[in-house]
Amino acid sequence: MAAGGRVCALLWLALAAAGAALGKRSSVKVLSDGMWRELLQGEWMVEFYAPWCPACQNLQPEWEKFAEWGEDLEVNIAKVDVTEQPGLSGRFIITALPTIYHCKDGEFRRYQGARTKTDFINFISDQEWKSIEPVSSWFGPSSFLMSSMSALFQLSMWIRHCHGYLTENVGMPVWGSYAVFALATLFSGLILGLIMVFLADCICPSKRHRPPQYPHSRKLAPESAQLLKKLDEEQEADEEDISDDETESKEVSDRNSSPSAVRQRPVNTAATMDKS
Repeated sequence: MAAGGRVCALLWLALAAAGAALGKRSSVKVLSDGMWRELLQGEWMVEFYAPWCPACQNLQPEWEKFAEWGEDLEVNIAKVDVTEQPGLSGRFIITALPTIYHCKDGEFRRYQGARTKTDFINFISDQEWKSIEPVSSWFGPSSFLMSSMSALFQLSMWIRHCHGYLTENVGMPVWGSYAVFALATLFSGLILGLIMVFLADCICPSKRHRPPQYPHSRKLAPESAQLLKKLDEEQEADEEDISDDETESKEVSDRNSSPSAVRQRPVNTAATMDKS
């Protein structure tokens, strides 16, 4: 009886310990694409990992132990699964796994030190992060460039899911799925091209359809026509005056030339008479 009681007690203790281990809540926060703005406030240490990565699996125990010190250090400890959150992976341009970032009040620095609990604690408590140059605002997660990169990563993941659904659930061959995406790409490019042409025509209309830039030009048109008519009349009057002057000068020259001819004739006759 006593031996049986001891065995039952040991089993009960083992079950209680297992239940406590299972019921213990992890101090590591799990971030998603829609929660990234939380990183702009306070101090964070974020790990980017993938479940299939061996180095990430080796880091998990140390990261969990470090998270237990998060409340004392007043720092939030989080992790991001890049296979499930492509938007955050694109926003931070994750090219190696695991990757750790330190975030404080909107400034982001990449941690490149040793990956043990003690090193993580010293990095925060001794403020070793101050010796690291923060990421440029042009390439920061909140910049327009990185937001566009995040959208591109999300689009690629959506296309991957659609491809898997068409080939696995619908039963479409792989080449058929590629053909669908090719046609969708061509159609979307056509639509975007038409939209860009329409916007360009609205912003910079062609000369043929361009409206008059000076609406008051119509009011000035009759005045300008009258001015041109007046100038033409003055020019015609000047031409008439010139022609009159020319005729008068011609008549005067004719008058002057006729008496001289008359005077020359008697002189010539007198000379002939003397010779005779």
